[in-house]
Amino acid sequence: MQVSTYFLSLQNPPSLSYRHRLCHHYLSKRPFRHKLICLLANSADQRSSELVTTLQSETLKTLEWPSLCNYLSPFISTSMAFSLTKTGAVPVGQSREASQKLLDQTTSALHALEALKSEPLDLSVIEDVSEILHSAASGQVLTVRELCRVRRMLGAARAVSEKLAAIAEGGSLERYTPLLEILQGCNFQLELERKIGFCIDCSLSTILGRASEELELIREERKRNMENLDFLLKEVSVSIFQAGGIDKPLITKRRSRMCVGVKATYKYLLPGGVVLNVSSSGATYFMEPKEAVELNNIEVKLSNSEKAEEMAILSLLTSEIAESEAEIKYLLDRLIEVDLAFARAAYARWVNGVCPILSSKESEMLISNGADNALSIDIEGMQHPLLLGSFLSNSTDFITSNSMGPSVLGNTSGEMTPIKSSKVVSNFPIPIDIKVQCGTRVVIISGPNTGGKTASMKTLGLASIMSKAGMYLPAKKQPRLPWFDLVLADIGDSQSLCNSLSTFSGHISQICEILEVASKESLVLIDEIGSGTDPSEGVALSTSILQYLKNRVYLAFVTTRYADLSRLKEMDPQYENAAMEFSLETLQPTYQILWGRTGDSNALTIAKSIGFDGNIIERAKMWVESLMPEKQQERKGVLQQLLMEERNSLEAQFKRAESLHAEIMKLYHEVSSEAENLEERERALRAKETQKVEQELNAAKSQIETVVQEFENQLQTADSEELNSLVKKSESAINSILKAHQPGYSFSFTETDTSSYQPVSGEQVHLKGLGNKLATVVAASEDDDTVLVQYGKIRVRVEKSNVRPISSSKQNNAISSGQSFERQGEQSREVPSNSDATESGAITYGPLIQTSKNTVDLRGMRVEEAELQLDMAIAARGSNSVLFIVHGMGTGVIKERALEMLRNHPRVMKYEQEKPLNYGCTVAYIK
Repeated sequence: MQVSTYFLSLQNPPSLSYRHRLCHHYLSKRPFRHKLICLLANSADQRSSELVTTLQSETLKTLEWPSLCNYLSPFISTSMAFSLTKTGAVPVGQSREASQKLLDQTTSALHALEALKSEPLDLSVIEDVSEILHSAASGQVLTVRELCRVRRMLGAARAVSEKLAAIAEGGSLERYTPLLEILQGCNFQLELERKIGFCIDCSLSTILGRASEELELIREERKRNMENLDFLLKEVSVSIFQAGGIDKPLITKRRSRMCVGVKATYKYLLPGGVVLNVSSSGATYFMEPKEAVELNNIEVKLSNSEKAEEMAILSLLTSEIAESEAEIKYLLDRLIEVDLAFARAAYARWVNGVCPILSSKESEMLISNGADNALSIDIEGMQHPLLLGSFLSNSTDFITSNSMGPSVLGNTSGEMTPIKSSKVVSNFPIPIDIKVQCGTRVVIISGPNTGGKTASMKTLGLASIMSKAGMYLPAKKQPRLPWFDLVLADIGDSQSLCNSLSTFSGHISQICEILEVASKESLVLIDEIGSGTDPSEGVALSTSILQYLKNRVYLAFVTTRYADLSRLKEMDPQYENAAMEFSLETLQPTYQILWGRTGDSNALTIAKSIGFDGNIIERAKMWVESLMPEKQQERKGVLQQLLMEERNSLEAQFKRAESLHAEIMKLYHEVSSEAENLEERERALRAKETQKVEQELNAAKSQIETVVQEFENQLQTADSEELNSLVKKSESAINSILKAHQPGYSFSFTETDTSSYQPVSGEQVHLKGLGNKLATVVAASEDDDTVLVQYGKIRVRVEKSNVRPISSSKQNNAISSGQSFERQGEQSREVPSNSDATESGAITYGPLIQTSKNTVDLRGMRVEEAELQLDMAIAARGSNSVLFIVHGMGTGVIKERALEMLRNHPRVMKYEQEKPLNYGCTVAYIK
């Protein structure tokens, strides 16, 4: 694998200076090329910067940094800082000095929390006015409420600064200096706060008259004018009341003008008055007396002047806020820093954390010169922050009072405050020790599966980021670790189906990008390096990568299951081995790191403890022995022999497949030839059948035309008494012709075809229940096995099993002949008389034909609405008529209520419930 030897990071200015020198060299030597060279250098810088940002973001997500930031949320007071903790955007120091400054602020906030026990600092009153500042800067006039929010924020910020200053004066100034420096140099806009308070009464959200002389004069003049107008209108209203023009004196405002109420019939009491409005009933007029017109004009003018002056005052205050936008935003940022510092302090007290020491290269050299076993990373009793946070959040016995342990206040005795619980909690995170000697550049951790290798590596990564962000570590004593400019991790499965990357390709791509941006101050974390490929190639590739990292990063922490990587320490002291401890007595990992040791996988032991079959375990041990290095050559010979046998087997299978393919192709050609002959025979039969049908159709047409011609000739000489007999005779003749040419309607569809037949809207079909009468499909239901058809003027719903399709060759003629004949019979059909009527006075109802006028559709209505619609429909029907009630086939509630109304209604003679041909509809006979 070839890896580029040029790296660039955000904290590596020498690379940038080299590019600039390169540009200068080409500029002096080859002026015509200098633009291209500089553009290439700038493009490389931009790409490297984007890659660093991407890798850092992925690393934070891998190490679950957002989840750790979320543990700060309960200790946050302002909404601005709360959004940072919820999104994992807690600021991290971009230099060693910046990170040390954050740690000092946390320590100072801890001392402030101790001093403020009785009166804690309240930062929740500080509001987020960022949107208000943006509106002011964009030219929008702020409202009274928005100006009051800015004033409250400025006052709260000033109060916080004054309270911190008072704490510092009452104690040691050095303790609180880092906290006071945050707000040092901030402009609290005291003059702007006073101006807003002078012009606006924030308790009432109104602009005070003292805001300007003009506003004060306008309001005084308006007050006098309103007094005069009110006095005048009261006199007019009383006089109207005394004259009987209104029930009680009424003074109101209509169309922004003061007026009085008067009855419409007493309008004359206000001669020359102006009607401004009328009540909804029209009985009361709201009139402006003639004497009040001028006073109202003055009121409107003064009101507009007052609004204009108030808008001018708001605009003036808005412009001052817009001018101070940058200073107010800077103040908000500093207040967020204060809030985060106190949140980090509260978190340190919650986890009983200790302040880490950020070592520099100079201090590391001094330490290494003074001791043989000097440590660059010395973290003792470190607990995984996420596991600890989860435990503390779920533990009901853990005390999170305001009392602080000695470790957070600078005690370095190393004793952590015990958990106050009535019983030992089994899921309490196990502390680990991370100790790396000075000069070590690569740490290789090996050990059993589920032994805690990855969790230990993540713990180191989180400890590095926490120290950079100014957070205390949940550890013993006082941990020491370097400041890393970049923490880069390749942990977990990097497989990506979207980018066509396998597990191995994903890991290698990630490592390649890490090698490109890592610097001499970077921490690199790689989990299961070289896995996912052939073990021999994986070991070779991993060895090459580690040798490359050794000379180019501050520290690389890798986990592996390759025992061969542990031998690198024998060749170079810059490598260090570590193993995860595994108890052979309990067959459980202890999650402790054994420095300087090489770990075994213990896979077979773990499998045996889980309960694997003993035969499988014994066979696995035999395989382990057979895979020993001394038996490699023998295994290669056996493997080659197996491959040769497999190749011969595949060649034989290939020959058999060729022979089978030839036979299949021969059979395919024979079947294709037969299929062509079948198509020719089918075309001939269809042509013959078509000719036969046309002959029968022409014969039927000729016979029907003869019957019609004979009927017309007889009609000219027949009288009125013979008319009915002539019609019946002609109908009988036509019926005979139809039956002769369509005997039994032998359809071309079989029963199997009919069972799967789906009627289509507009299609002509035969109805089995009506003697195979011809009907038209109106709509096919998707929810049940019914279809709505139209037979003449009647629409009924029938089951699909009673519908038969007609052949395409007979469809058009059957429609024209059958439908016209059936329509003649439909017109003469009437409902028989009521069986309950007397013989002397039989009642005859209209034809039983459903139309839009005699139908009421109750589907989709509520019960109360359906009752009203049915009652109105019955009342609207004339005597001796029918009413079709469509109630549907849903839950049955509408149907039951409709039948109950029909039983008890005085106008309903009788009713017929739904039938198989008319589901969901009831017919009522009206008296």
